[in-house]
Amino acid sequence: MTYVSIADISPEMFVTVLLFLLVIAPLFSLSIMRFFQGKKKNGFILLGSGVGVYVVFQIIMSLFFSK
Repeated sequence: MTYVSIADISPEMFVTVLLFLLVIAPLFSLSIMRFFQGKKKNGFILLGSGVGVYVVFQIIMSLFFSK
């Protein structure tokens, strides 16, 4: 069994990932719910905004936390 050490994760990175997960995950789940409700326009808007936030998250992580 292999254990993953999280000792190298800085508090800033942990808070950044936590905040973005609190935004990205609900956007994707709400978009799926809107698709099932038949509200395709709202679903695509939420899905697009989730992808947009994910892209911003990747840019922030590469700029501030790259070694």
